[in-house]
Amino acid sequence: MKTCLAALAAVLAALATFSASGQSYPSKAIRLICPFPPGGSVDVVGRLLAAKVSDSIGQQIVVENRSGAAGVIGTEAVMHAPADGYTLLVNTIPFVTNQLMMARAPYDPLRDFVSISLVASSPSVVTVHPSVPARSIRELIALAKAKPGELHYSAAGPGTNPHIAGELFNVLAGIDIAVIQYKGGGPADMAVIAGEVDLTFGNISQQAGNVKAGRLRALAVTSAERNAAMPELPTVAEAGVPGYEFETWFVIAAPKATPRPIVDTLNAHMRKALAAPGEAKLWDERGLKIIASSPEEATAHLERERRKWTRVIRERGIKAE
Repeated sequence: MKTCLAALAAVLAALATFSASGQSYPSKAIRLICPFPPGGSVDVVGRLLAAKVSDSIGQQIVVENRSGAAGVIGTEAVMHAPADGYTLLVNTIPFVTNQLMMARAPYDPLRDFVSISLVASSPSVVTVHPSVPARSIRELIALAKAKPGELHYSAAGPGTNPHIAGELFNVLAGIDIAVIQYKGGGPADMAVIAGEVDLTFGNISQQAGNVKAGRLRALAVTSAERNAAMPELPTVAEAGVPGYEFETWFVIAAPKATPRPIVDTLNAHMRKALAAPGEAKLWDERGLKIIASSPEEATAHLERERRKWTRVIRERGIKAE
């Protein structure tokens, strides 16, 4: 309770300080760039957040999808945007993994951006086409070993969340399921639904509906603990791959030179919106766990993630295409 009260006090103090400064930010609509196509988890989170923060901050936050190159195109567009608080970025794991896969990455997530908030996290779900003869993780691993090179999983581009989750699965399970890349999470899901590939590691926020409708069969969640949105599913670790854990996170960032008062104002409104009554339940139902961190906590998280995924990317020899 004390922690919650302290966090709320910090939010109110930030809002009061900004109001007292006499500045007019924001005086117009804010663009939130999603560097992936509509329908994926980053798009889902961006639109959920934008709707709530628009009400709190008093200006419309418009989500703009600028996809391509595993998120690089939209991310680079934000990096080069004016650092005035009117162009923001919502991103996830490729924000840090792109730099690890490219000989010369066009941006550095820590050097070229300022973190505003780590908004939420959620697991992925290992899902297969209904025709795949595997109803558990152990059966999937056995099938992969019996048919080396014959199974394929879909991903949303090199270094995207499904790709990283799938390669971590390969490393820890001692198998080699080949990846087929698509232009976004939505197309990657549709490839499994259509039977073009055998399985995928899509985010739970976008997979729950497909599983419920019978278009995909879910085998396990990738988090360390079971998820409230699909509590019947075991974790990958308990289902046969000890030590496996993968969770997607979603961060809001801005160009590096964005003034600190603007960063604090945005952070305060995000935390205020996400702390509103009923928000936790709304996000939980979509498999999303609200974090609503400080800018400093978000930056520290990016640093940890960069260290974490260096091993997998180097071991599997993942490179940008």
